[in-house]
Amino acid sequence: MARQKGLMKYVGTIGDVRHFKIKGQRGFFAGMVGGPTAQQVKTAPEFERTRENMNEFGGSAKAGKSLRTALSSLMGTFTDPQVTGRLTSVMKKINLEDGTEARGYRKIEISSQRKYLEGFEFDKNISINGVFNAPYDVNHTVDRNEGDLILPAFNPVEMISAPGGATHFRILHALAVLSDFSYNPTTGTYDPDDNVNNELSDIAYSTYIPMNASYAGGTINAALPGVPVLGADVSVVQCIGIEFYQEVNGQYYPFASGNCLRIEEVF
Repeated sequence: MARQKGLMKYVGTIGDVRHFKIKGQRGFFAGMVGGPTAQQVKTAPEFERTRENMNEFGGSAKAGKSLRTALSSLMGTFTDPQVTGRLTSVMKKINLEDGTEARGYRKIEISSQRKYLEGFEFDKNISINGVFNAPYDVNHTVDRNEGDLILPAFNPVEMISAPGGATHFRILHALAVLSDFSYNPTTGTYDPDDNVNNELSDIAYSTYIPMNASYAGGTINAALPGVPVLGADVSVVQCIGIEFYQEVNGQYYPFASGNCLRIEEVF
């Protein structure tokens, strides 16, 4: 592999020479184009295992995307740049647990492997436990259509590690429906088993709570729209989060940092 030292900086392929960057290293690199063709990967017998892995990886990515879509209004504010890959990795672990289908077509049966999602932090660098130490409890109804986040009284100064300059915060409570995914031989892709209810969600917030005064406590209720009937092939992801603000002349300006979101329960 050659390393480029001149002033011309570019990536891509010129002839049989490929130019590229390597993460974490300075400069640009070059190497000969090689490896199997796309057609070989798709059809050659020696790449059967590769095709199986690609198929299941695509399904895992699709399941992770469904959760991100359901919580789309929270993505960015509460996530790190690697959240997509980390969620795909969790879904792949769930995929590997299936023992009913052939390799390459195994289900992503979230409903039987919910433990893999519980405790997932959407920003790996900021955890709820490191920011919000006040007591709380969560519950949900038998039909799984709604749930409560219950907050007893607490003193924010003692229980919350807020970023500098924050004057207020809000607690959020979110519910999101996530279906199991199965391989569809007709489309050649993984599809949700419950396409109707998959990605349904509700996100509820507390009022703007001042950092410098005791909070009297309260309940934040989240309810899925339309009172859906949820079957055994879907799970409800229950999340809690905290978002910080600075109040200036009656306006609340959100902070870009210090916010965090976690999956508390999956039921």
